Amino acid sequence: MSTQQAAVPSEAAQTRRAVSNILKGSAGNLVEWYDLYVYTVFAAYFQSHFFNSKDELQAGLEAMAVFSTSFLMRPIGAWFFGRYADRKGRKAALTLSVTMMSAGSFAIALLPTTQQVGVWALVLLVLVRLIQGFSVGGEYGTSATYMSEAATSKRRGFFSSFQYVTLIGGQMLALLVLVVLQNFMPKSDLTEWGWRIPFAIGGVAALVVLWLRRSMEETVSAEQVQAAKAPVAAGEAQPGTMKLLFTQYWKPLLICIGVTLGGTVAFYTYTNFILKFMNDTSGIDKTDTSVINFWALFIFMLLQPVYGIISDKVGRKPLLLWFGITGVLFTWPLLSMLSNTKDPFTAFLLMMGGLLIVGGYTSINALVKAELFPASIRALGVGLGYAIANSLFGGTVPLIGA
Repeated sequence: MSTQQAAVPSEAAQTRRAVSNILKGSAGNLVEWYDLYVYTVFAAYFQSHFFNSKDELQAGLEAMAVFSTSFLMRPIGAWFFGRYADRKGRKAALTLSVTMMSAGSFAIALLPTTQQVGVWALVLLVLVRLIQGFSVGGEYGTSATYMSEAATSKRRGFFSSFQYVTLIGGQMLALLVLVVLQNFMPKSDLTEWGWRIPFAIGGVAALVVLWLRRSMEETVSAEQVQAAKAPVAAGEAQPGTMKLLFTQYWKPLLICIGVTLGGTVAFYTYTNFILKFMNDTSGIDKTDTSVINFWALFIFMLLQPVYGIISDKVGRKPLLLWFGITGVLFTWPLLSMLSNTKDPFTAFLLMMGGLLIVGGYTSINALVKAELFPASIRALGVGLGYAIANSLFGGTVPLIGA
């Protein structure tokens, strides 16, 4: 009896500790993805300051091309931060990534325009975007690894789903800032200088997360960190290295890339590109499309833990099958109907239909990938697999769509 009573507080304490660590880890994820998405939702307002084209469509294409360049740095960021996390610890890598993202956000908020420094404005913008892409490339794999390791064993699906709660939350926050500024600032002011505000907000928020992450617990033991630094016998590969990944874990890496491919295109289509798609094809007012996108993403965000709980009950495979089958069958019809509607509520329902499909992937994909690798190579394997697929397919969705 006393043993059972003693076990209850221990389990409760474990849950409280897991919740605390998940919140601290995921808060950085929210800020990282807010900073990433704020570029796309405000591109229409700042593109004239960096791109010389007087054709609005051409300037938009150039802005999306710069957005795509950040994806080129993701594999490099995944390699650097994955190795760093597997050899130095998850906490150290997550702290460094959010520091870099904060610096990038402040830099964009202060960038000079082409009217001030000519072509150097565009060069600086591309450089900052590359740094942010490098940072995000490291954040995904490391945070996915951290959340899967910090979660309690019986609720791993539920806790790991918060990676996409915060990822979606970051985009939603970017949309909220857009809607607020659209409603409280004249368009001329928003185009002239107001577009800098959201980047400054991201920089400040990242500093807050940096403070929070100082107190998060490490999920890798000191012994594991020391073992990663220890010399190995001739012919053997050290933990957290590309040699170990490609010689012993190349099959899980290919699976990780494969799982990410379809999910990446679907996710960016329904959460990122779809706002521009509605603006260009539906005839619905831009302010209305922003509101539609915001509320659809809000519901989508709330559904992530629900999908996670379901995966803890029935397993991960049924949700992935749901995503794959319904995605193939319904994505094209949904987009076709969306392009032909002028009714905001119909557009909202169509967008939600797509997001319900994608939820089968987003809620559990980080955990599925983390479970493919042992701790000694997990952050590198998850991060690199994700980054390779994203570099090839994710960054080109807005550009191809445009």
